[in-house]
Order: sequence, then structure tokens, then C-alpha cells
Amino acid sequence: MSGFVKIAIDDYYSDSNWTTIINKYWMLAERVSDPRVQGWFLFDTPLPTLAMVVAYLSFVMVAGPLWMANKKPFRIQNTLVAYNAGQVLLSLYMFYEHLASGWWGDYSLACQPVDYSDSEKARRMLHLCWVYYFSKLSEFADTIFFVLRKKKSQITWLHLYHHSLTPFEAWLLVKFIAGGHGTFSNIVNNLVHVIMYSYYMMAAMGPQYQKYLWWKKHLTTLQLIQFFMVLFHSISAVVYDCGYPKLIASGLILHSMIFIVLFTNFYIQAYKKDGAKPAAVNNNNRGESASNGEVKAMANGHITTCNGHLANGHMSNGHVSNGHVSNGHVSNGHVSNGHMANDHVANGMPHRLTKANLHAPPNDDTVYHEANAHLRKGHANGHANGHVPNSNVTEKEKVQ
Repeated sequence: MSGFVKIAIDDYYSDSNWTTIINKYWMLAERVSDPRVQGWFLFDTPLPTLAMVVAYLSFVMVAGPLWMANKKPFRIQNTLVAYNAGQVLLSLYMFYEHLASGWWGDYSLACQPVDYSDSEKARRMLHLCWVYYFSKLSEFADTIFFVLRKKKSQITWLHLYHHSLTPFEAWLLVKFIAGGHGTFSNIVNNLVHVIMYSYYMMAAMGPQYQKYLWWKKHLTTLQLIQFFMVLFHSISAVVYDCGYPKLIASGLILHSMIFIVLFTNFYIQAYKKDGAKPAAVNNNNRGESASNGEVKAMANGHITTCNGHLANGHMSNGHVSNGHVSNGHVSNGHVSNGHMANDHVANGMPHRLTKANLHAPPNDDTVYHEANAHLRKGHANGHANGHVPNSNVTEKEKVQ
């Protein structure tokens, strides 16, 4: 290692230009690369992969939001369902192929070298790693859909870091180490993605599936388990010597530790602080209605729900007092397509409201209406003849 560092320092202070130095190190890399992938599409140099990642980041961070600034969110529910279903099938295929190519019984969990031979299993694993690389490029669509649906809050730093890094990792996998110990992380990732994209597919299918999606919180836990498994498995390759590159194993250890920290922080922010429950990382296409009709904000006679749903037509903790909603409930006020039927107030509690000030943010699965009328001060004070004023209704576009 000290000799390599000395060569690098000498190159830095040499009269050679950077192009010459890069070419020199690229030639060294080519000597240790897998000769079986020479001439393969996108694998002569890493520049095409770099260009695609830069284009991806440019669109989702700058060009896309600017383009969508004055546009309505795209309605792409069918596209989301089809995309997630495709990711489930692709992940299932890769999971099976990893098992059949070595992990079913031939590979050692302690330490497994890369098979660079032309045997059927070695070639099968090489082809699988190539497919895995393209699967990481296909996941750019996760973020692109967020942009098209104007879900800016979902495009987090962790999300961008993950989607930008994995194509380079997969490229290195195919170019230098297509098989062996490092593919354990791939098979675990495939299994996690089968579960994760199944969740997203069901969430995109409509609000009628919300009752089956109670396990959202456990997706992040599953991702954390994944990185702990890869961490301990990579440590094994450092402890035992089977010919697998210890530099690569060390890189996998660092990679796992970074993601453990990032996902742990996300878990704390998402599920431990103030009981907040946002979607799991990489969660595109989820149903975003409030669970059990939770009311997020109620002021000036306006009812605002978490992500726009009142479930079962009932409002928890919401008395009408002085034009404000607080500490009570709405009885017999079933909500249908954003409407509340009738408008009478009895015994100090709204009884079957009419289009009453329902202001809810766009929901993925619900066409809703909003009215600009306010609850009049004193109309919900226990008089049986109190009324909630009506107003004009503006129909919002269904967004998915």
C-alpha cells in the first residue's frame, strides 16, 4: 500500500497532465477487471454511468421542479401500479437467480471468492450482476414519479444519496467482482425489494387497500436489518481469507455503516418524534390518507386532515365552538367524495354537515370538494336550530 501511495504522490507532483494520469490508472484498472465483460454495453468506461447519474440529479433537483412549477400533478395511478408490479417481478427473478447461481448451497457464508471461470454457474452469476446493474438504473423512476406528482417532501437527501450511489456500486460489481462474497448484499436487497415494492403497488391501487397497509413502519426496520446482515457478513470476509478482495469487503463494511446511521436517523425522525408517521424511504406511490380520519389542523371553521382523508365520516376530537373545531366529534356525518350531507346542528354538535368548510390537500386516491364558507360564530352553541352556511364548491382534480 505504501508503494501505491508513493506512486500516487509522484504522479501528483509530476509534469504529466491529468488526462495522462487518469489514462494511466484506467489502464491499471483494466488489467484487474473481469475480461469476460470486455465490450459489454456501458462497461468499457464508467463515464456513461456517471452521465446518467448527473442527468438524473439535474432533472429531479432542478429541471423537473422548474418544469412542473406551473403544472398540475400528473395523474399516473395505472403507471405506478404497473411500475411497482414490474419491480416486484424483477426482484423475484433476481432473488431466484442468486440462489440458483451459488447461494442455494454452493457459496460459503464465511468467505466466498469470485469465480472468473467460464463455467455455466459463473456465467449465470455474471449475467445476473449485469441485470442487477440495470435494475438500479430503473429505480431512477422512483424519484422521477415524485417530481411528476409534485411530491417534493419525498425527495430527501437520503433518497438521492441512495439512488445516486447504487448504480456505481453495481457497475463496479460487474466490472471487477461479478460473483462471490459481495453478491450476498444483492440477494438480501432483492428480497427486501419484493416486500417493499409490493407495499407500494398496493398503496397505489387505491384507498380500499389502506386497511392492508398497517405494516408501513416495518419497512424501515426491514431495511435496517438488511444493512446489519451485510455488515456482519462483510466483516466475515475480512476475518477469513478466501481470496475475496479485502478492500472490497472493507468498502461494504463502510457502506453498511453509513446506511445504518442514515436509516436509524430516518426511523427516529419518522416514528419516534411526536408520533409522526411518514412513509418509508424510497416510498413512491403510497396511499397518503390519514389513518382513522385523524384531524391535523382545525381553525377558523376549516377542517384540514392529514393528507386529505376523513375515514368513515367520523372526526375524532372535534366539537364546534365559536367557529373552531375542538374537543368533540361529528356524529352521523358520513363523508362521500369530500361532501358532508345536510346541514343541521343539534345540541351543540354538528349533526350531518353540508359541504362545511372541508379544506383538504390533494389525495392520491380521492376526488374531493372544498367550500369556502366558515362556521358562523355562535351557531354551534347548543341551539337546535343552528345551521352551517352553504357555499360554492370547487372540484379539485384527482391526483395520482
